[in-house]
Parts: sequence; C-alpha cells; structure tokens
Amino acid sequence: METAASISSNPRTVEEVFRDFRGRRIAIVRALTTEVERFYSLCDPEKENLCLYGFADESWEVNLPAEEVPPELPEPALGINFARDGMQRKDWLSLVAVHSDAWLLAVAFYHGARFNRAERKRLFSMINDLPTVFEVVADRKQTKEKTNSDNSGSKSKPSGKRVGDGQSKNPKSKEEDETYEDEEGEHSDTICGICEETYSNDEFWIGCDSCERWYHGKCVKISVAKAQSIRQYKCPLCNNKKVR
Repeated sequence: METAASISSNPRTVEEVFRDFRGRRIAIVRALTTEVERFYSLCDPEKENLCLYGFADESWEVNLPAEEVPPELPEPALGINFARDGMQRKDWLSLVAVHSDAWLLAVAFYHGARFNRAERKRLFSMINDLPTVFEVVADRKQTKEKTNSDNSGSKSKPSGKRVGDGQSKNPKSKEEDETYEDEEGEHSDTICGICEETYSNDEFWIGCDSCERWYHGKCVKISVAKAQSIRQYKCPLCNNKKVR
C-alpha cells in the first residue's frame, strides 16, 4: 500500500525513516480520532486476531497479521478487537493507542538498526517532538503543545474558519491586510491537532470552540462551504468525549 512517490519503500536516511514514521503515525491518529467510527466497526470481536496497521502513505487498515515468519517488519499488537466490547470505549482506544506507539517506535528503529549513535539520537529527537498517539487520543498534551495552546487561547480567532487561499469572503482594506499579516505571524507556532503541521495561511483551517485546538479542514473532513454553516465547531476529540 505504500506507493506514495515521495515516500521511500525502504527508508535508509534519518529523514526518510522519520517521514515513514510520521506517515504511519498520522494514519493511526486518524483511525483513532476522525475515522474512529469506521475503525470501531472494523474491530469486530467475533473475527479472528486483528491488527491496526498504519502505512507511510497515511492510510490505515485493520487486518490479520502477516503470515510469513519472521515478518518483513515488526508486527503491531495482535487481537485488538477482542477487548473492544469488554472495556469502556475511551479505555479501549487508549490501549490501542499505547500499543500503536510501541509499534511505531519498533518500526522506526527497525529501519534505523544500522544508524550510528548520533543518527539514532537525532531520529529519536525528531520523533519525540511529536505527541504520542496516546497523548492525542487521551487528550494529554505535551508541555510544548500546552504552551502553544495557552498562547493561541489568548489570540482572537479571525472568524473561527480560515479560507484555503488565504482570502476572506469580502475584499479587505489595506488596514485589514496588515491585521491579517500580523495574525499569521501570531499563529505561526500553532499546529494541527491531527497531523502536527505548523499553521499556514494558504490552507483552510478550523478552530474547535470547545478545546481551542486548530485543525486543517482536510484532516477533520470539513470543507470551506461546510464550515460556513457551522455556528460552533467541536473537533472529533471533543465529540468523542460525549460518546464516551
């Protein structure tokens, strides 16, 4: 499934291994947040031992484990579906998240087995700058993220929604242009709650009115048109709290 041209199927450098890790992590975060209903339905306890796989092209699947022994890559936790109905949904998703974090690190350091000490340290540092899947799913922010969140909480949201081309619905005066440029600078340290990309005003973003996190519209499946009809937006993590 890993067919993306920009992602090496056999990562060899620190940067390539990190891109592989990051793509797999994004996929698993989506499975456990924005696409959690589909993930939940696929993990039928009546089926055989199932695993959650994240791929470097940011896609994911729930499937049986690899048949070859030893497998080509380390395998994720086996039988995640069996505990689904025997635990509270929040606890079950957190358990899957913890196992997924362990698997992601195993795959990354499998690829980096031939790295020297300095390269391994650099790889871990790059990985450690991202929140773990568990932190995202369990809503536990890293200290760095919490600082960013506190800062963004003191900023005024331009309209709660951002248009992809960086333009508002109405023409702006010179004064408004300057304000918008200042705002872009203020939000330069804001990151997407799903993919962890830094804010850019040439993409559509939407802010959660409950937790004040910001997201790419594409990451939470909200289009510009749909956003205009939403009076108060609640992100997938906040909506999941209601379900639990």
